[in-house]
Amino acid sequence: MSNDRLNNYVGGIWVSSDATETYSVCNPATTEPLATVPMGGAAEVDAAVAAARAAYPAWRRTPVVDRVQPLYVLKGLMEKHAGELAAMVTKENGKNLAEAMGSVRRGIQMVEVACGSPSLMMGQALEDVARGIDSYSIRQPMGVFAAIAPFNFPAMVPLWFAPFAVACGNTFLIKPSEQTPLSQQLLFELIDEAGFPAGVLNMVHGGKAAVNAILEHPDIEGVSFVGSSPVAELVYREASARGKRVQALGGAKNFLVVMPDADREFTLKAITDSAFGCCGERCLAAAVILAVGDAHEWLREGLPGHLNAVTVGDGSQEGIFMGPLINEPQKGKVEGYIATGVEQGAELLVDGRGVETGLPGWFVGPTLFDKVTPEMTIATEEIFGPVLCLSQTETLDQAMEVIHDHPLANASSIFTTSGGPARQFQYEVDASMCGVNIGVAAPMSFFGFGGAKGSFFGDLKAHGREAFDFYTDRKVVIARW
Repeated sequence: MSNDRLNNYVGGIWVSSDATETYSVCNPATTEPLATVPMGGAAEVDAAVAAARAAYPAWRRTPVVDRVQPLYVLKGLMEKHAGELAAMVTKENGKNLAEAMGSVRRGIQMVEVACGSPSLMMGQALEDVARGIDSYSIRQPMGVFAAIAPFNFPAMVPLWFAPFAVACGNTFLIKPSEQTPLSQQLLFELIDEAGFPAGVLNMVHGGKAAVNAILEHPDIEGVSFVGSSPVAELVYREASARGKRVQALGGAKNFLVVMPDADREFTLKAITDSAFGCCGERCLAAAVILAVGDAHEWLREGLPGHLNAVTVGDGSQEGIFMGPLINEPQKGKVEGYIATGVEQGAELLVDGRGVETGLPGWFVGPTLFDKVTPEMTIATEEIFGPVLCLSQTETLDQAMEVIHDHPLANASSIFTTSGGPARQFQYEVDASMCGVNIGVAAPMSFFGFGGAKGSFFGDLKAHGREAFDFYTDRKVVIARW
């Protein structure tokens, strides 16, 4: 792809932006310029919302069995072009091709589940709630919704929202991350081909000004967001204060508890995959390993070998496990956390700084600390990079106390071969996404996705059945004839 200026997709056509400020998208492995993104603001958002609002009345009156037909077509087109989408994710984000393809496959699964809307949109009914009176509830769409997407899963995350929203009868606006807009650009070419009526699905490029315009726009009924917790809280506060529905998915500090009886080789591999897959730039990545009792000894001995076996480089090349971080500032931030860990007394077992790849990109290798205590910066703050912390506790109860004391609660897992600790863990853990012998506790598209405490702001989680609650209003009818 040449370094072209990208266009918005509004009202069923590609339109140029008048924004004078731009952002340069680069391949994070090679630093090659890929595209120029116009940093649109209120004017671009206004135009997209106007198109969505104009399309809404006819789309809302379209029977749900007809509304899902373009989604069926889109699913087929995504299947056909999955390789292209995955390659674009790798080029703009840096993750390896297998990871990129996995994210595309999960996005396709979202579209597939949304195709089941004729069943999932059904309401409830009860005859004779009183003598001669019947009552029933129906789901109705609400209007224009919007999603503000992150850089780390650029093809997948917008599909957590858009297919469900439009299947419910709403119209939609997506603002992709300015850092990784190209896979979404390709996806909208497929959306254009799929046959959605003009204005049902729209895309606007931009940064902070576009986000603020979405949060403030009076014709947007609800907002979905994925990003860091401070921004998620801001999005929730600003949008909800204007009467909008909000689901704001924030950051994470994911704890993995390892019991002494865990399957050792399986656990070591699962931890490595979880912590260093996608270069640690995912909200489900393992961040802190709480080794209970004797588990600490074999984890300390076994993890360095697994880390040293991780291949680092251009994710588009065969045999590469871990690609680069998204940009130079993020690399500096991660290296700063490593330095802070050393300064605060953690033991650096594997240092990923200065990893050799032969490429000019923004690489940090797998990094492992031991003797990490709960008050250390590397144990409390979300690093969003390939840094793993190892801590020891004497009992499962002590491990649970560490987890309970942390303000974030996105995902958490336990590794054990015993049912008792597994049940205690899933019963007590704060995180809304809980794994048992699972390194990345990622719910499938027919279950809800979202954390707890400071990792989620709102009431209804992403995708699954909760999506149909978020994107519809329940109307109760009480009828006497």
